[in-house]
Amino acid sequence: MDIVVRNEELNDYRRVEEITREAFSYPGRIERGGIGSPYEHWMVNELRKRDGIKELSLVAEADGQIVGHIICSNARIEIPDGRIIHVLNFGPISVLPKYQRLGVGKALINSMINNAKSLGYGAIIFFGRPEYYPQFGFVEAAEYGVTDCNGENYPAFMAMELVKGYLADVRGGKYYESDIYDDSKNREDVMKFDKSFR
Repeated sequence: MDIVVRNEELNDYRRVEEITREAFSYPGRIERGGIGSPYEHWMVNELRKRDGIKELSLVAEADGQIVGHIICSNARIEIPDGRIIHVLNFGPISVLPKYQRLGVGKALINSMINNAKSLGYGAIIFFGRPEYYPQFGFVEAAEYGVTDCNGENYPAFMAMELVKGYLADVRGGKYYESDIYDDSKNREDVMKFDKSFR
């Protein structure tokens, strides 16, 4: 199967949201504190308006159609001495169920990493499956001495330098991502947006 990764275009938006919704829909889903329907399609829509990076919103095409999507957003590490280190966050990454485990996700992630490097970004920090992402070069963020915004570390909190040494001086820093990832602040908006898909 040939997979082509390209930048998302305006006329892709609704289809990408539909794919994202489908990718994260499954029976009995209880996600992010109790939202039973998918949350990620709203997230993609909001990231485009706020913290998302247009050049790092990518779609994967196969069999003549869009089958996957990945988006990056701006995030930061706040250092105790007052410095702010800008980093990338990525996610959600979505692949239609029929095309999962066929290399679409890998193609999206590898393209995103390569594009981010070419655009001059220094590092990526995000939350994801620790059994999957090390194959791309991600390590636990604890290796750089950075914690999440609550001062905690765990295997799913991961980081990657895109520029060697970019995270060398962030020890003691805390990571902050867009507030769209906090469904307790966005629950009503998510549910309203999701109704437009029914």
